[in-house]
Amino acid sequence: MRYLIILLVSLSLGACVDRSVSEIVPSAASVGTPKTVFASTTRAREADGTYGFQRGEKLRFLETTVSIPPTHTPGTLQFSYANPNPKKEFVLANVTELDGPQGLHEHLRGQDDVTIFVHGYNSTQTETIFRAAQLSHDIGIPGSILVYSWPSRATGFGYAYDLDSMLFARDGLEQTIRELKSMGVKRVLLVAHSMGSALSMEVMRQAELQEPGWANRNIEGVVLISPDLDVDLFRSQMGRINNPPDPFIVMVSQKDKILNISSRLRGTDEGERLGNISSIETLKEFPINVIDTTAFNSDAQSSHFVAATSPALLAILSSVRRVTNTFGPDEKTLDILVPPDERNPVGATEIVLTETGQAQVSTP
Repeated sequence: MRYLIILLVSLSLGACVDRSVSEIVPSAASVGTPKTVFASTTRAREADGTYGFQRGEKLRFLETTVSIPPTHTPGTLQFSYANPNPKKEFVLANVTELDGPQGLHEHLRGQDDVTIFVHGYNSTQTETIFRAAQLSHDIGIPGSILVYSWPSRATGFGYAYDLDSMLFARDGLEQTIRELKSMGVKRVLLVAHSMGSALSMEVMRQAELQEPGWANRNIEGVVLISPDLDVDLFRSQMGRINNPPDPFIVMVSQKDKILNISSRLRGTDEGERLGNISSIETLKEFPINVIDTTAFNSDAQSSHFVAATSPALLAILSSVRRVTNTFGPDEKTLDILVPPDERNPVGATEIVLTETGQAQVSTP
């Protein structure tokens, strides 16, 4: 009970704020740096035009414009639910619902790269769009970015609802990937955070059961950030994926407080989830890269999202992205950080990042 109280309090500090409010300020685009973020969502469209926690009967597609404030610094995400200040905060400048899959095709047809960002537990659609814009801006993600917005209850007390919604949303994410590939997108990168990692794994597993090799053919790379996922379940899912996408990256932090509580709520005394594992021994047969970001916890705003909120780590990831660009669009991003000849060619590789940006590589 003590852990349940801690979790609910830590995730509900903003309960007095109406997080369903998403004020749109068109003029903000001329104040900050405009960033286009597409979205596919299984959230139902409410009467006021917003997309809340209700589950929708069909997949909808959106085009949004986010204004990134001129005062923005990497790793920060400042915004307001009402009366936003575009000089200092992320602001929605536009939200347009597209005419089904065809509308998305018209905007993304011919794109070489699309990154799909899948959010985690306790997230509103607007918060997810802001986070995707921040990550894309701070790292310099190439191509277009699209969020897959599944119907989270967006409250600290909605964990069970979110678990059901995550499973409900599997078909929508699979359809989104299929739509992107059908319009000729060459490379689809799947980036998922927390519970969104469980959703991403479930989608790959279900598609593999129908079409062996589907994940590798349709997904260029997978990045699971702080995955709130049982290790045994992950092993079972990976066992069903024939030839996983490469690169396949799991970003962990042994100081992730939320995952420690999540594990203990499930009766696991070790306090371990996939996103805070201390050893890759149990994953050694899978061709994945486990990147330990624990060293960057001290300067991160969130121990549960170090990859997005640590300025020092973002600087390293941004540098890697810039170096990769000089080698051409067909280069694998992490091949520059860790050359292929230093990784385990048939199993797991552990990459411990130090505060100086060095990568210490080890294999079981």
